[in-house]
Amino acid sequence: VSPPTNACLPPYSSLPTCSSHLSLSSHPQLNIAAAVAGRLVLFWVLLGSFCLREAAAMKLITKEISKDGGRVALVPEDAEDLWTVYNLISVGDSVRTTTIRKVASESMTGSVSSEKLRIQLTIKVENVDFDAQTPMIRLKGKNIVENEFVKLGAYHTLELETNRKFTLAKPGWDSVASELVERACDQTLKADLAAVVMQEGLAYVCLITSSMTLTRQRVEVSIPRKQGAAAMGRDKAIHKFYDQVIRAIQTHIDFSVVKCLLVASPGFVKDGFMQHLKEQGQKQDLKGVLEHLPKFVACHCSAGHKHALKEVLSDPAVAARLENTKAASENKALMDFFQMLNNQPERTAYGEAHVKRACNIGAIDTLMISDNLFRAPEPAVRQKYVELVETVKDGGGRALIFSTMHVTGEQLQKLSGLAAILRFPMPEEEEEAAAQEEEDEGDDSGDDWDLIAELLSPGK
Repeated sequence: VSPPTNACLPPYSSLPTCSSHLSLSSHPQLNIAAAVAGRLVLFWVLLGSFCLREAAAMKLITKEISKDGGRVALVPEDAEDLWTVYNLISVGDSVRTTTIRKVASESMTGSVSSEKLRIQLTIKVENVDFDAQTPMIRLKGKNIVENEFVKLGAYHTLELETNRKFTLAKPGWDSVASELVERACDQTLKADLAAVVMQEGLAYVCLITSSMTLTRQRVEVSIPRKQGAAAMGRDKAIHKFYDQVIRAIQTHIDFSVVKCLLVASPGFVKDGFMQHLKEQGQKQDLKGVLEHLPKFVACHCSAGHKHALKEVLSDPAVAARLENTKAASENKALMDFFQMLNNQPERTAYGEAHVKRACNIGAIDTLMISDNLFRAPEPAVRQKYVELVETVKDGGGRALIFSTMHVTGEQLQKLSGLAAILRFPMPEEEEEAAAQEEEDEGDDSGDDWDLIAELLSPGK
């Protein structure tokens, strides 16, 4: 735990104290005061440590990968990292990590005893299971590296937990697997929430994840007082300050990742900044900012320092606005799909056959695919979906991978885990061929109108 700084601690003079020459045992009131003071100090220390936690991106120890194979050594930091690892490991991969194994030994007298030893084992994965409650990943497979205590070919179950290093080797690293590792190990890509905390002349531009706050830039400009000779340049200085904050946002906030940006300040500073942002955005044609204005949320805080973020995030109104932030783009895409399905069904596709044929003619604008399709035990099946994602991206479309651990992923799963919004309707012959292909394969997803009606109902 990193030590707290003064930003998260109250002034020393505000902490309760008691004179050393007084006898606490003879003054019960002082006993109570001392106990309260001790607890207050502990509270502020723990709070300060929490405010300054470092980024919890998955640690990448080594990386030697290519399309022909290779390995990575990783240390997952939280449950989110373990879920990424679960989607990364496939049947047939090799995993090496530390484990506990009960080993039997025979003494000179013939008596048999057993003891638990911590050893390094490498197995070829045959089964992968994710326990969301613990959280933990269990891997079952055969030992493939000779070991003093475990025979070759012996079955063993490895458990992957947070803060435990493991090495993963794959016979081939496709683009989806490589991107999973890159995004999980980049702390900035895990931050889908950003914040600008400001007061007159001072602002902090931050990226926020569920486990850390990362300050990207501190902006400070001297602002003259409202009275006196220097008051003439006050408006100019404030505009200069706002301009620097806008440049900091453009430099450090990637709106393709960030789904919401909080603008917090005491008083009316935030309102003045938002007005200036809109005016300058129109004058300077700042399309990269203007098109994302709906993501800006103005809120109140008591100070313009970084530690005020805890006050902002604890506000019930803000918390409701930020609920499910990470899945915001997936949720919007799915709602757009259902709306399109209701109004222009010819510009939608779902089910493997329809989506594949739409991809072949370059009709897909947005592809939605469930992450469990990449966990298929057969490498050829996984590769089929990887190629689908790559083809859509190469054609200028976007591909969104939905987590089955989220409600949007559950809804997509009901549509076979594969759906798409199309740029243009598919020709009639393509529709008929796709329908015939689904019928031949026994895929009834195209005929399940009861399910579609359920998903389109207002309650869904």
